[in-house]
Amino acid sequence: MIPPRLVCSRGLWRSQSGGREQVEDCIFCKIAHGQVESQIVYQDEHLVAFDDINPQAPMHVLIIPRVHISSLLELGDGDEELVGRAHRLAARIARERGYDRRGFRVVANCGQDAGQSVPHLHFHVIGGRALQWPPG
Repeated sequence: MIPPRLVCSRGLWRSQSGGREQVEDCIFCKIAHGQVESQIVYQDEHLVAFDDINPQAPMHVLIIPRVHISSLLELGDGDEELVGRAHRLAARIARERGYDRRGFRVVANCGQDAGQSVPHLHFHVIGGRALQWPPG
């Protein structure tokens, strides 16, 4: 149950003061806050990266913000730094795993038709095989 001090705005629960909160039934919020085990690759105060449980390539890592943001459509003023951090982290992970020379892809699906299965902003970092274009 969402605590009463939170209000919903376009599917995103926010505190009445405007801050973002963890959504109780969100699997990625639970991973970000250590309530669900995952193969953590990296974590800091802003982001958590972990191996996808259903990898689509030899490297398939998900990068999520610790705060609950439903999708790219919910990004607000001031989120540019968070998105930049996520992309820099994607490059770092690809480099550390040796995919910087062969190539890798960073994807953020937005909405059901795009294939977003968890309503928490996340970036897929995929590499290690020839990726097709267009995707899908």
